[in-house]
Amino acid sequence: MTAQTVLDGEGAVRAAVGSHLGTSEWLEVTDAHIAEFVASTGDPTCAYFAVSLSNMFLPQIVEVRGYALGVNYGTQSVQLGTPLQAGDRVRGSASLVDVADVKAGIQTTMVIIIERDAAGLADADRCVIESLSRWMNPVAPTPKPTDGA
Repeated sequence: MTAQTVLDGEGAVRAAVGSHLGTSEWLEVTDAHIAEFVASTGDPTCAYFAVSLSNMFLPQIVEVRGYALGVNYGTQSVQLGTPLQAGDRVRGSASLVDVADVKAGIQTTMVIIIERDAAGLADADRCVIESLSRWMNPVAPTPKPTDGA
């Protein structure tokens, strides 16, 4: 799957600050999803299930190029919202809110929102994640071949 937004290099990343990067496809949560999450984490409340889905949704939304390494650096803050249940339809959306210099690269802060497809839900029902990523060791773009070369 191709990301909706491709940011190629530091200039493109910095230019995107303040931008909505896109929205993922809908996912219907099944009993199997819940069972696998509980088995993997030991968390029968599924409090962090929506947070874990952000790692599936984000590659559908944005791809950062021009770095040798991208690292999920963690979170700055998380609003868990109401735990997801089988039958919920959810999707993620992301916005780039900050870029900071770090040794050998940059750090981005993206706000990822995991929302449900349901009428009457309050903002408190959404999962909101301030996700930190580090993009390390910028690489030069590969030159495109020319005709006759």
